[in-house]
Amino acid sequence: MWKRVSALDKKLMSSSAELPPSRLDTGFKRLSKTANHSLLWFVVAAVLATAKGPSRRGALRGLAAIAGASAGANLVGKSLFPRRRPAADLLAVPRRLAKRPTSSSFPSGHSASAAAFATAVAMESPKAGAVVAPIAAAVAYSRVHTGVHWPTDVAAGAAVGVGAALLTRRWWPLGMHEPASAYEHADLTSLQDGDGLVVVVNPQSGLGPDPTPQIVEEWPKAQIASVEELDSLPDAKALGVAGGDGTVAAVAAIAAERDLPMVLIPSGTLNHFARDVGITGLHDTAQAVADGVGVRVDLAKVNEQWFVNTASLGGYPDMVRIREKLERRWGKWPAAGIALFRVLQRAKPLHMTIDGDRQLVWFLFVGNGPYRPKGFAPTMRPRLDDGLLDVRYVRADRPFSRTRFFIGALFGALERSRTYKHLEVASLNVEVHGAPISIATDGEVRGRSTHFAFRSRAAALGIYRP
Repeated sequence: MWKRVSALDKKLMSSSAELPPSRLDTGFKRLSKTANHSLLWFVVAAVLATAKGPSRRGALRGLAAIAGASAGANLVGKSLFPRRRPAADLLAVPRRLAKRPTSSSFPSGHSASAAAFATAVAMESPKAGAVVAPIAAAVAYSRVHTGVHWPTDVAAGAAVGVGAALLTRRWWPLGMHEPASAYEHADLTSLQDGDGLVVVVNPQSGLGPDPTPQIVEEWPKAQIASVEELDSLPDAKALGVAGGDGTVAAVAAIAAERDLPMVLIPSGTLNHFARDVGITGLHDTAQAVADGVGVRVDLAKVNEQWFVNTASLGGYPDMVRIREKLERRWGKWPAAGIALFRVLQRAKPLHMTIDGDRQLVWFLFVGNGPYRPKGFAPTMRPRLDDGLLDVRYVRADRPFSRTRFFIGALFGALERSRTYKHLEVASLNVEVHGAPISIATDGEVRGRSTHFAFRSRAAALGIYRP
């Protein structure tokens, strides 16, 4: 088989070498050099990231795919399959690279990175992928044209790259930016000019400017108030909120208890709840308010505290805090890995009883609605109408449980790990044995207790949505 592969390589290489000299020779040499260490793809990613939406997501997924492809091709493939590169004298001098690589020829790392980036971008944005794909193909072919790789090296590298891009779906599911499904809502009324709307604004949320002027311009009859003032406004027809998820949760709790619809204006840093509901900005909300359309969604409660996204006990709050601090420098997924390692290194196990079952755990996570992916690092909710809680915890009573959990999380194989448990239930009772501990809900640390009763509240909140 290897003899046939070698014969095919030599035949294809000879065909390439017989091409007449042209300006393309210089172009392919420059393109090949530009792709060294994936520099070309970092530049393309920076350009794609200037546009919000699919292009930016494609750039981020592309960089994650390059990391996997580069490790697979250069660290693993070249070590397992040593192969000599084509002889320099097969090509005319003007076509040769001045500095030829000395590592194994198989597989092509340049091709792996090119295919990984192009595939990942196309997964998020087919239009951007159509632009990037020809560049990636040119980079891959340039390695043959300049005589530093055999054609099968390029083909194998491209296969590694495509596989790395597809593998990102285990940690970062496709479609995570689609609105979650929700219950129909037929009782919402159109609030012309914001008549009857009371809005709570947290100007300190997020990184952008204070949204109050935009809100006043969009709804001149709306009233701006604080969370504390809402109880003294019994005639409100709807409650609005502009802020991060912590502020959103506070207003959502009051809206649910008074059975008032909520007007959501995402203006926090991450806006997880707004993203899952399907609201990207003030324009979405304004259209829904004008049309009087919306949905009902599930909320969750722990003791008397409502939450819209997540609640957690143990080291999970610390992990999120460290990840958010590091992700600007390292990127989301590397930062998550570093944060996970640091927290597990310092964490102390908790003795607790979970629905009558005595457990020793590192931390416990509870989500309002089933999150995806099912392994670690839940990132999106496809449904907000299940009436279920997403419960995840890591057992501490297994040998090397922290190491096993970290490896499982790193390779996306937690659903098969005995140290990791995942449940979807309507309610959950947790008793902590020992001193009272704090619980974190929607990014805010709450009071200490030894008993935590979690409940899903189906269709608890009406919300305006296009």
